[in-house]
Amino acid sequence: MSFRNVVRQSKFRHVFGQPVKNDQCYEDIRVSRVTWDSTFCAVNPRFLAIIVEASGGGAFMVLPLSKTGRIDKSYPTVCGHTGPVLDIDWCPHNDEVIASGSEDCTVMVWQIPENGLVAPLTEPVVVLEGHSKRVGIVTWHPTARNVLLSAGCDNVVLIWNVGTAEELYRLDDLHPDLIYNISWNRNGSLFCSACKDKSVRIIDPRRGTLVAEREKAHEGARPMRAIFLANGKVFTTGFSRMSERQLALWDPENLEEPMALQELDSSNGALLPFYDPDTNVIYVCGKGDSSIRYFEITAEPPYIHFLNTFTSKEPQRGMGRMPKRGLDVSKCEIARFYKLHERKCEPIIMTVPRKSDLFQDDLYPDTAGPEAALEAEEWVSGQDAEPLLISLREAYVPSKQRDLKVSRKNVLHDSRAASAPAPTRVGASTPVSATTLVSTPSSSSSLAGAGDSGKLEEVTRELRLLRTLVKEQGERIARLEEQLGRMENGDV
Repeated sequence: MSFRNVVRQSKFRHVFGQPVKNDQCYEDIRVSRVTWDSTFCAVNPRFLAIIVEASGGGAFMVLPLSKTGRIDKSYPTVCGHTGPVLDIDWCPHNDEVIASGSEDCTVMVWQIPENGLVAPLTEPVVVLEGHSKRVGIVTWHPTARNVLLSAGCDNVVLIWNVGTAEELYRLDDLHPDLIYNISWNRNGSLFCSACKDKSVRIIDPRRGTLVAEREKAHEGARPMRAIFLANGKVFTTGFSRMSERQLALWDPENLEEPMALQELDSSNGALLPFYDPDTNVIYVCGKGDSSIRYFEITAEPPYIHFLNTFTSKEPQRGMGRMPKRGLDVSKCEIARFYKLHERKCEPIIMTVPRKSDLFQDDLYPDTAGPEAALEAEEWVSGQDAEPLLISLREAYVPSKQRDLKVSRKNVLHDSRAASAPAPTRVGASTPVSATTLVSTPSSSSSLAGAGDSGKLEEVTRELRLLRTLVKEQGERIARLEEQLGRMENGDV
């Protein structure tokens, strides 16, 4: 048997994780100590949000990604909740809108100013009140605009139209115990949930029906997690009867036996899975662990393939993950995590080693973009749509976001909703070509007034400087190529 047949071929076999340097971390952040198994962190291509300690209520911090280093104690927070914040989630269709759930039994949706906070934000765009106990889960619909799901310790799941501040669906009889987590499927037609009664459920929210259920998916009493994969399968993490941590893969068509089941270790922290639908890689982070394990999901047995482990010294209090459109494709970065320590947040970059500097098509298939595929009214009427995809070949440039506006009307009782024209879409993205990025407005404006001798001299000087820079870069490239050639030939 050849060595090629022994080792499974995978382009992700050599993925490695690397923490950034200290000056690129976010220091002196008092991460929340609340006892709740959420990630405590949410990130998008513009902002990093972290749930923090707050006296007399609940708060979370929103930082522009560029604001690294030590964060001043007086830095403004989002502090409208009267109880500790338990979960936060950025809207996938507007990078300036974030939802939060709290012990004060409310869900609040916030509009973050374009350049970040300059003063404490106490007034949300909308307050959603419907839970009778604390709200531990908030998650946005993946394809429908302004549709938000919340779940509370009252075992009730509520689905909201944030644009009208109306409750669309109330699912109050499907979970007999505490809900650990909820995950939408790829097009948002179903969601799966993990519950304290050890059951994993697949639910159709618009019909309010249970599509499938697996009792005792993991027999241990500690918290489970369940997430939908792109192919419709369900991936779960949990504990065995002997308190060993487990991973399992399930087929919703047949939940009698798992397609795959793996035992990891005997640690006691809940396992938080992060799934990348573009690469079919799952990153598993244990609360209180100091490592991130990653696995590749394939269509052939044994289905779950261990790739590698990123290990560090400090345990993680929480974890956030950057959406694919916020990654640096020029460095073959396939994932970026934001690891919460006790007093800081540390980005960790996952990279596939490649020699070529060209765009890697196989690592970056088209990914979900920031544009909603459906309006809330269309989803309520029964329509489904896959996420609208964008290419990462051009550097992703976020467009100017528009403010979230709330109009008080209930689409369920509005007979004109189906025939009404679709509202203006929020957060559209336009790829910007390399040639556009190179243009210099200052030069063109100077040329417009070239009749003035002073401006002509300025343009000439700027052009001469640019030519010098180009020449120097060309010489540097030639030297590096020569050095690379010698190294490849073994001359160095």
